[in-house]
Amino acid sequence: MHHKNLQQNTHKAYIDIKQHLLLLVIPLLLISILTFVFIDADQAYLYLLLICAGYVTSYAVTYYVHKQNMLRLWQHLAQVVRINDTTFELVNLSNQYDSEKSFLDALLQKAVNAIDDAEMGSIILVDNAANRLQFESVIGLNIDTLRSINFTLEETFLYRLTKGRFDKAVVINNMRNINAKSTLTDDDQFVLLNASSKPICSTLSSPIRIEGQLYGMMNLDSSKMEAFGEYDINLVNILTSEAANAISLYQKSKKIEVMANFDGLTNLYNRKKFDAAILQWQHDATLASYIVILDMDNLKPLNDLHGHQAGDDALKAFAHALKSMWHPGFLVARYGGDEFVALCRGPIETLEAQINQLQQNLALLSPAIHFSYGIAQYQQDWQSAFKLADSNMYQQKRLKKQNPIN
Repeated sequence: MHHKNLQQNTHKAYIDIKQHLLLLVIPLLLISILTFVFIDADQAYLYLLLICAGYVTSYAVTYYVHKQNMLRLWQHLAQVVRINDTTFELVNLSNQYDSEKSFLDALLQKAVNAIDDAEMGSIILVDNAANRLQFESVIGLNIDTLRSINFTLEETFLYRLTKGRFDKAVVINNMRNINAKSTLTDDDQFVLLNASSKPICSTLSSPIRIEGQLYGMMNLDSSKMEAFGEYDINLVNILTSEAANAISLYQKSKKIEVMANFDGLTNLYNRKKFDAAILQWQHDATLASYIVILDMDNLKPLNDLHGHQAGDDALKAFAHALKSMWHPGFLVARYGGDEFVALCRGPIETLEAQINQLQQNLALLSPAIHFSYGIAQYQQDWQSAFKLADSNMYQQKRLKKQNPIN
């Protein structure tokens, strides 16, 4: 919207016909008067003609230069607005991306579209702990081939051209010359130059820094020699600065989403997310759906005898075992305290066999984990199914107390 309004208002920077007439007629009128006052009448017409011709010519040249400068300024502003609109759109639509990679893919696509002569591109992420790099998103390049390259920050041309500071964007107008000075193997250099359908001749590379740390780098590539200049560097600096903000906001929004939907200790769904996910559950005509409620029997003794850390470790081990045991399409949640809930598909004999095996496996741990469970078929009435499963679970607990196993 901003970009469209900017284009519509471009004409405001130009001089209209009335202003042209004023700027031409008034000075020419003054020149005419002065010419006839100070110059002999016989020669006045000749001088006036020469002066007017020179003035009009100078005016035309000056206006042409002014118009071209204003046009370049408006084009620059239009690109800046387009870049800002791009990152603004990405931030506001970030919740629609199911992974950071899909978000980066969208960001890279918009970056290639925003910079003239950019035909291909890549986003390379930095693993600061291991000092390694990995191609995360690409356009017009073979990502599988590029990921075969094993290289470090020190082996990038951005590191060399910024002397390790990664504080600015750089342009490489001859990729073969820059790679010739690289410490990469000949095979890796060959991969870099031939991972695209077109040979890469120019690259504009810019670091992406988030909260002072180097997150990665964005490379925009062209098959043209000397495709990028200072103007493009300024634009990509704006772009990567805004991109860093967008990525940071995306990461924070995902962290908030995780905190809102997942249990912090076990990484399972929390009660709120589980209750919402039930509404999206798809019943299967061939397999019945079952609600399973599981409740630890010995969490309090574990806390009392071994400390709360042992209790937390037991909850995490229990959650991990549940998640590993059941199909990823099943819903599993920590419903509260030491109670877990799952929504699964049958047959019920298979589910009970899995739960019995789980009880045996967890009983062998040190310290052992014991739990009770209840199952009920879920058709349409969730509340009734939950109540029945809960009743079955507590019945099992009562039987254990009445008949303790020594």
